[in-house]
Amino acid sequence: MFRPGIPLPGTDDDAAAGQPRPAEESAGRPCAAERVRTLVDSSVSAVLAIPGAEPGGLGSTLPLARAVSPDGDVFVLVSAESSAARAAAYAQDDDVVAVMDITDVAPVSVPQRVRGHAQIGGWLTAVRGDDLALAEGLLADRLPPEPPGGAPQRMTLRLEFGEAVVEDLWGEGHVEPEEFAAARPDPLARHEADLLQHLAAAHSDRVGGLCALLGERDPRCAAASLRAVPLALDRFGLRVRYHAPVGAAGESFDVHFPFPRPVADVAGLRRAMHGLFEAAEGA
Repeated sequence: MFRPGIPLPGTDDDAAAGQPRPAEESAGRPCAAERVRTLVDSSVSAVLAIPGAEPGGLGSTLPLARAVSPDGDVFVLVSAESSAARAAAYAQDDDVVAVMDITDVAPVSVPQRVRGHAQIGGWLTAVRGDDLALAEGLLADRLPPEPPGGAPQRMTLRLEFGEAVVEDLWGEGHVEPEEFAAARPDPLARHEADLLQHLAAAHSDRVGGLCALLGERDPRCAAASLRAVPLALDRFGLRVRYHAPVGAAGESFDVHFPFPRPVADVAGLRRAMHGLFEAAEGA
């Protein structure tokens, strides 16, 4: 019989001040390439840096939009006045070494909100010719609103994927170009923020009740004052962070509640979540 709920309570002394670290994971989990691809495809914060370009942090650029090409490179839209645009224009057809740093922050209020980081290293060039039309098409639905006074001058760049590293709630991973090109983003990624906020606002009692699925495996769930916050959601399951009220003693710990099978869309997620809630209520 399927019994959801995999406790992830493990922490060590060095990590005690940071995220609760997983001590055990469910068999179904996204690979490192999928996690990086999902972050690139999302709207979470990113910074594009040109190592050694300019002192004092002036070598960093905030991308206006980003998208992944069919070949696994990253198209990046930046201000024409940014350091990345200037570096690519100055280099002309030469490669510019660059690193994209992506930070994933939970869209709900929870202790230790940073869920992960990813860094993508590669080579930056200006996009021209036929590739420009392809890039503009991929970026079209990701463009930020135009400021008053007309459209600003922008430049489209290509970050040729060299390698990536990721450290997140699942652990650490390294990604090669062919792995990234073959990966696909999680199908729930674009809906995750709204879904987590809805669960936190409208179903907090049922989210907290999922702890019943752990039975006697984690006595910390018995604490009356324990609060439960839906922390992360993907096609494999729901991750909940349990923590004491602000100012109260007690540690935070995560529990991953896997679905019986990966879901492909919001309709499948709805069925999977109902299954979790019903299992908890019957435990």
